[in-house]
Amino acid sequence: MKRLVKGGLHGLCLAAVLVPALLSGFGRAEPVFVLFAHVFALAPGIVGDYLRIAYYKLTLEGCALDSRIQFGSFFAHAQARVGSGVYIGAGCILGRTDIGDRTQIASGVQILSGRRQHARDGAGRMLGSDRGEFQSVTIGPDCWIGAAAIVMAGIGAGSTVGAGSVVVDPIPARSVAVGNPARVVKPAGEPRTAP
Repeated sequence: MKRLVKGGLHGLCLAAVLVPALLSGFGRAEPVFVLFAHVFALAPGIVGDYLRIAYYKLTLEGCALDSRIQFGSFFAHAQARVGSGVYIGAGCILGRTDIGDRTQIASGVQILSGRRQHARDGAGRMLGSDRGEFQSVTIGPDCWIGAAAIVMAGIGAGSTVGAGSVVVDPIPARSVAVGNPARVVKPAGEPRTAP
């Protein structure tokens, strides 16, 4: 019964977001895509979760319907993928990223589109974001990204990134990384020792 209800809700929400997805060219018209990403980010409760995942199913490069995206979270670019069973907490801003299956992202996390989004000319003047270099940041399956982390580089499968950490260099698979900049402190899964 639960599966039937979920399937019905997904169907209703896919129908509800069809026109906005169509107006955004299914993610290809970036200003319209971002407009509706912001609108759906503000939809409250479980209905909002279903609307967000339905919109991204139709507009991102890939998005599994069994994932969940909480209130206030949105993708700034349609060049993103969300694997199966992914959880994205409230208030996250996500750029060009590929999020692996079963990865859990806490609230307030930012995943940027790489480290070089804003270019300068020879005199040091800002050139604008249209002149920057956007990259896709890959987060492997089965990762945990702690609250308020900022991610600018890839994270290997099965890794944990501590709350408030700033990832500027790639994190290898099955690692625990913390700090600013984030550094690997131990392999994931090592037993904790008492202080």
